[in-house]
Amino acid sequence: MLDELLAAGAATGAAAVVYVMAAARVVRQYERGVVFRLGRLRKDVRGPGFTMIIPGVDRLRKVNMQIVTMPVPAQDGITRDNVTVRVDAVIYFKVADAADAVVRVEDYRFAVSQMAQTSLRSIIGKSDLDDLLSNREKLNQGLELMLDSPAVGWGVSIDRVEIKDVSLPETMKRSMARQAEADRERRARVINADAELQASKKLAEAAGVMSEQPAALQLRLLQTVVAVAAEKNSTLVLPFPVELLRFLERAAQPQAQAPAQAEPPPQVQAEPEPRLPRVDEPPGLTAEQPPAVTG
Repeated sequence: MLDELLAAGAATGAAAVVYVMAAARVVRQYERGVVFRLGRLRKDVRGPGFTMIIPGVDRLRKVNMQIVTMPVPAQDGITRDNVTVRVDAVIYFKVADAADAVVRVEDYRFAVSQMAQTSLRSIIGKSDLDDLLSNREKLNQGLELMLDSPAVGWGVSIDRVEIKDVSLPETMKRSMARQAEADRERRARVINADAELQASKKLAEAAGVMSEQPAALQLRLLQTVVAVAAEKNSTLVLPFPVELLRFLERAAQPQAQAPAQAEPPPQVQAEPEPRLPRVDEPPGLTAEQPPAVTG
């Protein structure tokens, strides 16, 4: 009898160990356990740690609650301004409700991937090329809103969406390079013209100050000579002021006019006017030869 009791106890113990091994489950910290009992969803979602299920009756499915990083394959599309581009992105999401992620969608990862590709194509067609290149933050927010609406019903929360790269055709790259070069050239010319205008204004002000003080021009001339001589050049150029030339020209003009005024003007003797012969005078007689008188 004792042997039978010991054998029964051993059998019961072995069955209990087998039962515990079959029913025991361990849920990790970043996981949640969804239990189906005879095909029906249990409301209690198992948290991390050790848990037990009924073997053969319950079925435990673990759901990862970590943030998932999913790359979106590059999508070819035509922008609103008719430019063909190739855009790829990356999406960050996590499961917010483990039960909905298991029950409401067959494979929430595949569903999010397909929705991301479709939304990316849609956002390409609604945007201009300049927006894709320079206003990505706004496009990322719009893409996140497009993905978040259906993902909420799947128990998935979209954390962030980022456009990684925008590939352009080679012809478009060359056109944009020429446009950027022309824009830089235009800005350089405008800056140069503005500098010339400011310099001309300053030079005009300096000329006005020097005209009031003639000695300032001589001081400026000496400073220029010193600056040129400091370069150790073999040739020294001395600028000659134009005002000095005008001073010499004005000083020479009175000396040239004085002799011309002292010299009297030459007298010109008027020639006698020819006298026409009268009708009663014989031909051949002139005013110098009076006609002879006969007695």
